[in-house]
Amino acid sequence: MRAMSAPRPSPEKILQRLDWTVIRRLDGFLQGDYRTLFLGFGLDLSDLREYQLSDDVRYIDWNVTARMVTPYVRQYVEDRDITAWFLLDLSPSIDFGTTRAHKRDLLMDFTIVLARLLTRRGNRVGAIFYSGKIERVIPAHGGRIQVLRLINDLVNQPRLQRAPPTNLTTLLEAALRTIKRRSLLFIVSDFISAPGWDKPLALLAQRHEVLAVRLFDPREIELPDVGMVIFEDAETGEQLFVDTHDRKFRERFAQAARRREYEINVTLHRLGIDVLHLSTDDDLVRAIVRFALARKQRTRRPVK
Repeated sequence: MRAMSAPRPSPEKILQRLDWTVIRRLDGFLQGDYRTLFLGFGLDLSDLREYQLSDDVRYIDWNVTARMVTPYVRQYVEDRDITAWFLLDLSPSIDFGTTRAHKRDLLMDFTIVLARLLTRRGNRVGAIFYSGKIERVIPAHGGRIQVLRLINDLVNQPRLQRAPPTNLTTLLEAALRTIKRRSLLFIVSDFISAPGWDKPLALLAQRHEVLAVRLFDPREIELPDVGMVIFEDAETGEQLFVDTHDRKFRERFAQAARRREYEINVTLHRLGIDVLHLSTDDDLVRAIVRFALARKQRTRRPVK
């Protein structure tokens, strides 16, 4: 007889689990100060002042700077209400994981937790699903019902065995067309993509507050010595038989991975986008808290 698969938990059960295991712990660590995660978000220009070393270069007003010969930055009044969008890369490569979770699990938990935190404070959230093409656009709304809808759609999103090579440009261009009002954007992806995504991302960063959530697994960066194994491309299905005993092969693999990591990080840094790195062997709460504290430290103003 074929064993019956366990039924999927309901959206209510998933939200309840994350409320107890993640959100309560975040409340304790951050003591309710979730603005730490969203520093820099604003809509209304309130003032101009001289640039300081700790300021975000994205807020330099180049017209005033040219007239005054000294760099000036724009200051914004923080929005009371935030509209947040989750740009979700659901391509086959996120179904990889060798430790405590798959990258898809991280994507789901992070998205649900942040959506819950935002909506319980009266904010609105929306999402765009991408898996080789735009699968779904969930308009921004508030409330618990919106979070449950997001959970339901994520749980029921098919896991593709094959798909066209990932091209984040498609996802980012869809965001440019869809999101008109200044918003807070979370791009949740492993950023393993065809080149060219930096151009639409630069346009998004000019219009919105953008945070990159980078998903990865330790085995994507360094291979263990486990003998002969078969590698399969998650998107094309192409297979390669390799000998991980070969030290030179492992070194070439690590070198290529480091180069890919460097190029992605340099691109995001150049565009002024903060990055939350989420590993499949990490604790979600501790990763978010580390990110929040580092972001707060970078944006802290010196006392005059």
